[in-house]
Amino acid sequence: MKYTTKSIIIGRMKRKSKEDLAYPCFITMFDINDPHKSGKVPKKIVEFENIDKIIIDRFRINYLLAGNDIVINDLEYINIEKKKDTIIVSGKQG
Repeated sequence: MKYTTKSIIIGRMKRKSKEDLAYPCFITMFDINDPHKSGKVPKKIVEFENIDKIIIDRFRINYLLAGNDIVINDLEYINIEKKKDTIIVSGKQG
């Protein structure tokens, strides 16, 4: 699915059970760059269950050590595609 957004944060959530091998994850979308510094509420949140891997295609990214999240700034749009237990994030970055 295609989304128009300025930046995103990608992160994982806690597993429901320790026996689960895959994780739930989220992608939050913002109208500003560096949203982790602003405290602003995302304009959209997309959540996925039982994800093993996220493929980030052709973006400059920032990895936030404090929260284990990934921030991608300067976006025009993103495409999010789910294939079985994999999420593919692609799009256009300015």
